[in-house]
Amino acid sequence: QDKEKLEICKLNDPPSAETVKDMIKYARNVIEEFRRAKHYKYILCLTLTPVACELLEICELSLDKMGAVFEDSNVYMLHMMYQAMGVCLYVQDWEGALCYGQKIIRPYSKHYPSYSLNVASMWLKLGRLYMALKNRTAGVKALKRAIAIMEVAHGKDHPYISEIKKELEDH
Repeated sequence: QDKEKLEICKLNDPPSAETVKDMIKYARNVIEEFRRAKHYKYILCLTLTPVACELLEICELSLDKMGAVFEDSNVYMLHMMYQAMGVCLYVQDWEGALCYGQKIIRPYSKHYPSYSLNVASMWLKLGRLYMALKNRTAGVKALKRAIAIMEVAHGKDHPYISEIKKELEDH
């Protein structure tokens, strides 16, 4: 699946091998920079909202730049979208988090095995976001997809599955 994971944009004039190589180098550097910034700023700042906005800006700028070469299903794009989703969740920007989650779920479902807990976790996040945004139909559907994966990975009697099923009943 390496070809799918490192997919580049389908353009009339495809990027050169050198451009792709440079973008991979950029992506690796920005991911490392993001990790350092997140760690450093979370430790030093008393109020994290301005820091979160700065971290989200790093994500968005790098996604714009990488998006000129990489498809959304590219692992570097997915990594930055996941980080952006995390920042949105932190600042309680449910719509922003949902937008990133919706972009992430399809490639996750392709890249990971059928019963991957990474995919289940993303469906769970999406389900809870839909519910928080009063889209019960989409929320129930997403939570049921998470449960279906978890039942295979954990077994039908796992306490976490019972907790999610109770969540569904309560909504």
